Amino acid sequence: MDNSGAVGGVGYVRRVNATSPAPEGIPAPTPGRIVLLTTSHRVAPGLLSWPAWQTLREADQVLCADGGHPQLPYLYEAGIQVDEASPTAEELVAACADGHTVVVIASGEGEPALTDGLARLAGSGRVQMPELELLPASYDLPGARLLDLVQVMDRIRAECPWSSQQTHKGLAKYGIEEAYELVEAIEDGDRDELREELGDVLLQVVFHARIAEEDPDTPFSIDDVAAGIVTKLIHRHPHVFGDETASTPEEVKAHWLRTKAIEKQRTSVTEGVPMGQPGLALAAKLASRVRTAGLEVPLPKGDDGIGYELLALAVRAEADGVDPEAALRAAGRAYRDAIRERETGTGTVTED
Repeated sequence: MDNSGAVGGVGYVRRVNATSPAPEGIPAPTPGRIVLLTTSHRVAPGLLSWPAWQTLREADQVLCADGGHPQLPYLYEAGIQVDEASPTAEELVAACADGHTVVVIASGEGEPALTDGLARLAGSGRVQMPELELLPASYDLPGARLLDLVQVMDRIRAECPWSSQQTHKGLAKYGIEEAYELVEAIEDGDRDELREELGDVLLQVVFHARIAEEDPDTPFSIDDVAAGIVTKLIHRHPHVFGDETASTPEEVKAHWLRTKAIEKQRTSVTEGVPMGQPGLALAAKLASRVRTAGLEVPLPKGDDGIGYELLALAVRAEADGVDPEAALRAAGRAYRDAIRERETGTGTVTED
């Protein structure tokens, strides 16, 4: 019999192995029960589910191969006796004789040798197997794998000869590259590529935050980064976290701009516009700031006609709700495809 379901997003599996009937007139022995108890290292030790605590208290024996398992101090404090042992599959089955329940607290890597041995015994058909149960005692919360990323970054920063020497300035170009690759994945509609590029952008954030921890004057950590953006998001969404109301995207944008203006106290609409961004994007951003502020600013004219023509096109595109940078990239991809089609037709490829 196989009873399975999902609890807290983690598979909960309970399997009962079929056994051969006992000879006539002889009562069948009670096979007992083996419970493999798993926990998440991303959750504070001791925070176990109620079924886990019940099972631990009712068990005839609790075993753990790792004497340094982080859960053990909390189990001892709760009055649960845990024996440090690494039984074989045969020994564990024998310990379940006469209907006993044995709980095995799994290590972080699980117990592959033990579970493989139990599978072999069950497959042999020569041994009456106890009931086998996998019981997740704690579950990962959403975002839990971010803790793994922080730990991995800590170790890389400490032990990798290249990563340990990096600075904010040295990594800046990679942040730009990864942002462009993310945009390309979005525009291509490649979901696998999008997931990977989001990870690469996230790495840049975690890497810079890890470097920032070492600053002797004004250090900050990834927690400070996260706390800052959480505070900003809550403050700029009073219609979600406060008493304001907003039923349209335009009202939401109005809330955002109003709270942002109060926060920044800027003296010019051009403040905060990064001048190092691509030219069309820069022109569109400035035009957006001007339009939002309700200013009437005539476009400048100069001797370099093409630059000012591009400026005018970018402003017109922004007014029409078109991202000129994305539009030019789309046109560029179409041009690339046309070039490749012509190369295929002529069989020629030239290099600069």
